[in-house]
This record gives sequence, C-alpha cells and structure tokens, in this order.
Amino acid sequence: MRGPTHVLPGLVLTEHVFDVPLDHDRVEAGEIQVFGREVGAPGSGPPGKEADDLPWLVFLQGGPGFGSPRPLDASGWLGRAMQEYRVLLLDQRGTARSTPVTPRALAARGSPEDQAAYLEHFRSDSIVRDCELIRAELTGGEPWSVLGQSYGGFCATRYLSAAPEGLREVFVTGGLPPLEATAEDIYRRTYRTCAAKNEAYYRRYPEDMDRMRRIVDHLAEREVKLPCGETLSVRRFQMLGLLLGFSDGFETIHYLVEQAFVDGPEGPEISRVFAKGFENTLHHDTNPIFAVLHEACYTQGSSSGWAAERIRAEHPEFDPTRDGPVYFTGEAIYPWMFEEIGVLRPMAEAAELLARKADWPVLYDREALAANTVPTAAAVYVNDMYVDREYSLETARSIRGLRTWVTDEYEHNGLRSDGEKVLGRLIDLARGRA
Repeated sequence: MRGPTHVLPGLVLTEHVFDVPLDHDRVEAGEIQVFGREVGAPGSGPPGKEADDLPWLVFLQGGPGFGSPRPLDASGWLGRAMQEYRVLLLDQRGTARSTPVTPRALAARGSPEDQAAYLEHFRSDSIVRDCELIRAELTGGEPWSVLGQSYGGFCATRYLSAAPEGLREVFVTGGLPPLEATAEDIYRRTYRTCAAKNEAYYRRYPEDMDRMRRIVDHLAEREVKLPCGETLSVRRFQMLGLLLGFSDGFETIHYLVEQAFVDGPEGPEISRVFAKGFENTLHHDTNPIFAVLHEACYTQGSSSGWAAERIRAEHPEFDPTRDGPVYFTGEAIYPWMFEEIGVLRPMAEAAELLARKADWPVLYDREALAANTVPTAAAVYVNDMYVDREYSLETARSIRGLRTWVTDEYEHNGLRSDGEKVLGRLIDLARGRA
C-alpha cells in the first residue's frame, strides 16, 4: 500500500506499507506489516534523469530491534545517497511502524511458548525475505543496493548468502558478522574491548573514578528510584557502558555523572537530572527486541544460554565491589534485566525459552559468499566495541571481491557522525574508484 507523500525542504518522503508472511515457510501462520519510507529529492539524479528513474538503495538499521532513521533534512549519508539513489528507510519487522514487538502485543500471542515461537521469526533471515518481497514490488524485479549499519550489516551478509540475485551493490559499516563464532566466542572478545574502552574513559576523565565509586556506593547502600518508579541498581548503572563505543559516548557519560548528586534533607542524594538522564539514555524498554533477541542474532545451531552473563564471570574487572575503578559493561544482555526493567518482565519466560533454544538455523553460507559477484565494500572500525575487528576481517576474506576499508578515524557510529564521507568512500571502493 502506497501511503501519503510529504515534502520537506530538499526531501520528498513517501510512505509504503507491505503485508508479508510472519513465517515465510508457513504463510498460513498469518501476516504482519512492514513499513518503509521512500526518500528522494526533487530534481535529483543526472541531467535528464528524473528521481523516479534512479536505482533503489535500502537502508538496514543497526540494533537489532531499532527502526530506521526519521529524516529531518538531506544531510549526512542520506544526502550522499540521494545524489544517485532513491532511498528506502526500512523499519525491519517488529520495529517502529512494522507490526512492533511490544510486551502487550506479545502477551496477546498466548503462552510463553507461543510468544517465543513468534519471536523466532524476527532475525535477519526473515528480514531478508521481507526485503525480497518488497524489492519485487518496488523495483519490478530489478536488483537494488543495500546499506547495512551494524546489525544491518549482519542482515546484508545474510542477503549475500541467501539471495545475491536481488543485490546490485552492498555497503556495510561496522557490521561484518562472524560467520561461525558462538556467542561465547564473541563476548570473550567484546568484554576485552569494553575493558579497554573503560580504561580510555578514565584516562580522559580521571576525576570520574571517584565520582563513579561514590555513585556505586550510594546505590549499594540505599534504594534509588528512577522517575519510572524502578530501582536503579549498581548493575543497572553499569549498563551505561553501552555508550562507550560511540564517538560521543564518553562525553554523554561524563556530563551525566558530573550532575549525579544534589544536597537533600538528609544529605547528598541522586539528582533528578541524573536519574532522568540515565532513564533517557538507554532504550531497552522502548526497543524490546534488542533485549530479547540480542544473543539470538549471533546464534546458529546451538543455544546462547545467556552467554554474556556466563562470560562476564571470566572478567573480574567488571565486579563493582573490587578495589579500583568501576568498570561499565558494554553491549550485553543479562537475565536479571527481565526482572529489573519493568517493561521486559512480561517477556521473561519467552526470553528464557529463546536463550535455551538450540536449533537456530544457520544464517551464512560460506560457499555462496566465496562465489560472490555482487560489488561489496565494508568499513571495519579498528576500535569497534560492538563488532569485533578480527572477526570482521575474517568474514571479509571469506566474501569474494569484498573491498575493505579498515580505519581508526571513526568509532562504531561513523555513519552517523560523518556519513557523507563514509558512504562516499564505500561507493568509490565498490566501484573501483578507490
């Protein structure tokens, strides 16, 4: 269904809604909707070529569980893309306007077993099959290009494995996945990188060692409520480390914790500015797929078994009771989150079933990747905290013809922070101009 068109300065935005099977192998299981926003510019394209004649570029957002960007102007990577593409900002299934997964909607599915069975259909394999149905409708069967950021790169790699005939070009930023590593393997590396980010943070802001210890001691000694009414525990506070891998993450944390305390009737207390800022910084409550399917986006032919929780025990530096600086955890999901974060509590049993599920399908086809003919380029960030560099380079070597840009100029959010340059570089690499 084609929806309304809206015109902003420099942007023409057209809404599309697509009906797709929940289970592509069992269409009788019902349908869900997938939303995409077409982005073009009036008069864009080479001389004599109207915007409607430009090839398509579909953007796959990171996450998992986050919708596509909502454009305000033609800046950054979007502006670069609009010079030669019509862009489709796709809300991957279960996110934003694409039949979103919410605890209340999930409860309507029935038992925890029914909920878990439903959630199994929200990984990259289903996302790619959605893309193929949408491509057939929008392009008339012509291949299109894909830009995958972070988890979107996982989806793009699955696309190259499963349906390369649908692809004209592939661009990946900070998102070449390990092809066979287990969740345990991945966390052993990312915990190490996260520890290094903590050390770098304290080198920049050494005065925050005392601040963090004071906050942790305060949270350990008394109950502190967030504005939403939930308790801010020490381990929940440590989740701020999710930000450490972004170019602005150090500053976001520093400017938050420097306002942690105010004077109250009984002495120093946690300020509302800090509590509200903390609550607004993390998004597990508004993007539940990120929590419930995070480890499942790695898992193939085995269970994850709450890998992040188990591997954390191998890294005592993240124990907040030890002597020395308080270390923040990174991109990790723990079972206790389904107790402490109120919105996630109704999903706890389904999450447990998914963590124990051992028959996840294989996502990547090494033979197909080794035979790849789709022009492909990937930015691999040297200091990426979320997607391990060495695993990414191993995967790059497994994809025939992939050209890799390995850089320490950017953190994981390079596409957001300097998108015009990053996407331009990848386009030039894929086309042999760089």
